[in-house]
Amino acid sequence: MLDYKLLAALAAVIEQGGFERAANTLGLSQSAVSQRVKLLEARIGQPVLVRATPPAPTEIGRRLLNHVQQVRLLERDLTRQVPALDDAVPERLRLAINADSLATWWPSAVSGFCTHQNVLLELVVEDQEVGLKRMRAGEVAGCVCAAERPVAGANSVALGAMPYLAVASPAFMTRYFAGGVSTDVLPQAPAIVFGADDQLQHRYLATLNITGSFAYHLCPSSEGFVRLLESGLGWGMVPELQVRDELAQSKLVELIPGHVIHVPLYWHYWRNGGRLLTGLTQHLRHKAQAALVPL
Repeated sequence: MLDYKLLAALAAVIEQGGFERAANTLGLSQSAVSQRVKLLEARIGQPVLVRATPPAPTEIGRRLLNHVQQVRLLERDLTRQVPALDDAVPERLRLAINADSLATWWPSAVSGFCTHQNVLLELVVEDQEVGLKRMRAGEVAGCVCAAERPVAGANSVALGAMPYLAVASPAFMTRYFAGGVSTDVLPQAPAIVFGADDQLQHRYLATLNITGSFAYHLCPSSEGFVRLLESGLGWGMVPELQVRDELAQSKLVELIPGHVIHVPLYWHYWRNGGRLLTGLTQHLRHKAQAALVPL
């Protein structure tokens, strides 16, 4: 029989990124949390954590984390059916989401749901290309990302596609492309890239038959990304939703008008996640129809 106090300690260490923060969350001493994880490992007969900075789950640790996530959500369903068990404490839902969705359509899409369902969100921000790794690691109950195929034990639902435009400031365009955008000059004109996993600029260049390296700045902030574009520091790929006002005010212009990259977005969630995840799935499908382009 699993001891859920021990599982809660494991989940807290992974979710909080360390033993000290886990102890603060659980209201225990750091030593007590460490002892609970060690006792869990003794009962399982193998390590559940890779003790690095931050700690990472082992393969069996990931399975246990997946289990904990789903049990928490199923317990919520039970408290709704048995009012005496309901302590009215908000459910904390840990989700992975790409930064561009967070900066555009996501806040308005989930605000009403969270208020009505008494849910507190804990969002882990990842690039849309790699967010699914958080599901695979058992760290989150749901994920918005560009991958269609779900991990074992989960479902995926198509939300729609987000159109991305290659944009820059008028001053940048004058400096580098006074004679028009050239495939010879474009790799030399500095781009702005969100992070190491951001391949949008690469995809855009590939559509113009440009391969190989190119000059770029790194900026892991959606809002800062746009501000750097406005400052004339470089060109970059931005969701059309995020820069409508800047385009209308001519603060930014498209490198090649009408040349769009569509990024598909999928919602992944655990099959045994209870009514909360099922309800959130239905809610997101409806809200995404108004914000995203159909796949």
